[in-house]
Amino acid sequence: MKRWRSSMRSERALFAILALLLSLVFLSGTYAQADVTVERNIVYATHEGMDLRLDIAFPIQGKGPLPALIFISGSGWGHWWGPSFDRSQYSSAILKAAKNGYVAIAADYRPTSIRAEGSVKYPYPCQLIDVRSAVRWLRGHSLTYNIDPSRIGAVGWSSGAHLSLLLGLMGSELRIPGEAMDEDLSSTVQAVVSIGGPTDLALLYRESTFLGIADAVSELMGGSPDALGQKYMEASPIHYLHKGSAPILMIQGAADLEVPPDQATLFAARADDIGASVRLILLKYLGHINLVDNKEIYPFLDSVLK
Repeated sequence: MKRWRSSMRSERALFAILALLLSLVFLSGTYAQADVTVERNIVYATHEGMDLRLDIAFPIQGKGPLPALIFISGSGWGHWWGPSFDRSQYSSAILKAAKNGYVAIAADYRPTSIRAEGSVKYPYPCQLIDVRSAVRWLRGHSLTYNIDPSRIGAVGWSSGAHLSLLLGLMGSELRIPGEAMDEDLSSTVQAVVSIGGPTDLALLYRESTFLGIADAVSELMGGSPDALGQKYMEASPIHYLHKGSAPILMIQGAADLEVPPDQATLFAARADDIGASVRLILLKYLGHINLVDNKEIYPFLDSVLK
């Protein structure tokens, strides 16, 4: 009996020590899972007093430098901001990316849900400024995380896809009002995966029949396209397509009510007209679903970035 009690005490002590170690690991924001290391809650930029955070996953071993990916969550640009609509939406995806040989981050951006004196505190282009800062952060930490700064891709769903497309289509030298730029670090990415991404915001505002989409777009833009036509054009990826733009994979549900399929089909048709590299996968019967595990994504990314 004494031996049994002694053994139990030893086991409890061991479990207590393990629990303490695990708690310290998670509090520090760094832990390893098999062949991947994850670091969480890293502040990558501070804009207008708001700390913006990212999570990063990377292979423990492997020859480098490695290609990198930024994952951008969908949330109606923050209209539906909250758990599972922030960067945690891609917690599993960055692990998968690291296991596929990428350094991967999931980055937050300033959401439109924050109000100041009854108005949206962070309208467009705040969200674009933020994700551009995240790409610059990746390049600025290329030595720390064994990243090849010339091989970075963006993956996003819904509003995150809209921002991903702008990262691939807008040159880093293009000035954005309110953006503090680092001339030595580009914010342009070399490949884009758009999952149900808006490409023409004025058309989206007018066509989407899903409750809340028009509100989400008008919150982002500060009004309707009738009043702000030029601003809507400047925020729409379709107007930045050019022959030398980054290769793009578009995955679109043919039954999507939130982001109608012609957001993708018109974009792909425009790309064909000018010779831009866009591949569209239109999936029958599917709606506005985050298909980040689609089997075509990594073959596409590997073909461009590896």
